[in-house]
Amino acid sequence: MSRVWDVPVDDSTRVRDVRVAAEAAGACAGLGPDRTATAALVATELATNLVRHADGGYVVINLVERAPAGDGRLSVQLVALDHGPGIPDVAAAMRDGYTTAASLGAGLGTCRRIANDFDLHSAAGRGTVAMARIDHEPPAGRHRTPPPPGLRAGGVNVPLGRADHSGDAWSRVSDGDRTTLLLADGLGHGPKAAEASGAAVDALRGVADRPPAEILRHLGRALRRTRGAAVAVAQLDLGAGRLHFAGIGNVGARLRTGGTWKAMLSQPGIVGAQAPASVSVQREPWQDDSLILLHSDGLPGRWTPPDDAVLLGCDPAVVAAVVLRDAGSAARPVRDDACVAVLAGGGGEGRH
Repeated sequence: MSRVWDVPVDDSTRVRDVRVAAEAAGACAGLGPDRTATAALVATELATNLVRHADGGYVVINLVERAPAGDGRLSVQLVALDHGPGIPDVAAAMRDGYTTAASLGAGLGTCRRIANDFDLHSAAGRGTVAMARIDHEPPAGRHRTPPPPGLRAGGVNVPLGRADHSGDAWSRVSDGDRTTLLLADGLGHGPKAAEASGAAVDALRGVADRPPAEILRHLGRALRRTRGAAVAVAQLDLGAGRLHFAGIGNVGARLRTGGTWKAMLSQPGIVGAQAPASVSVQREPWQDDSLILLHSDGLPGRWTPPDDAVLLGCDPAVVAAVVLRDAGSAARPVRDDACVAVLAGGGGEGRH
């Protein structure tokens, strides 16, 4: 199941809650004591920043697979989101040793150094999203070189009502030149929905070498003992420079190529219960600047895809978090589990 910690941070008393959640996530991911302590330190710094500089926000903690390693180990991903004033000088804030008042003295620069991955996007008047991932092993060293350009995948999963589990799930599996991104939205929400979406993710690992229509047919059989799910499958063939997409149910997808966004269409139905007799597949060209975004129906129906070049160059998890944050508001609260997954780039495999 998709275990999630969604912690509101509206005053300083909630900083401890974020730290405790990070420690619990480290335990669930099987991190050792040192890496769990690292996750707790980064979580504390991110939460403190929300209180001190953004008048509050929230921290979402997901357990994520670290493709393309394929060893089954999970990492702790922490994402802090706010609608605050933004960071006036991101470069200064990211310098090692730059700390915020009342913090533990870590600073964002130190968080970037001790996390295996760290990225941040901030825009004046719109707010900030900061993301850190903590693996089982510490990063290679202080002067790590950035990952080579290539395919990158990431996502954010937020449960309805800050429940312990989300009925949504996403996964990315690579097989040679073929990379498959899947997003599943279990029918309804809660543990039964999480069981269905988790079954879809588990089943994908054995059939990722097949085309999307065959993947969905296989998932239909795998999910028959569950309540079923809406599922979107985006499969990239880097060698051919083509993206193949197929979806069943109320899941959405947008493809961005050459600066233009295009909606990808899913068919009505429920994988595992009421799937269509035949599955339609869309085929689109893929370029180095292309990006595919999948989302569940927890994202409000009317949302605007971003055209911020700086944002689109960020880690895909940051892109997903900004889309999720900007699509909702206090006036339009999330009414279901919400998940956004992004696959971006090309020209060879990257770090993520």
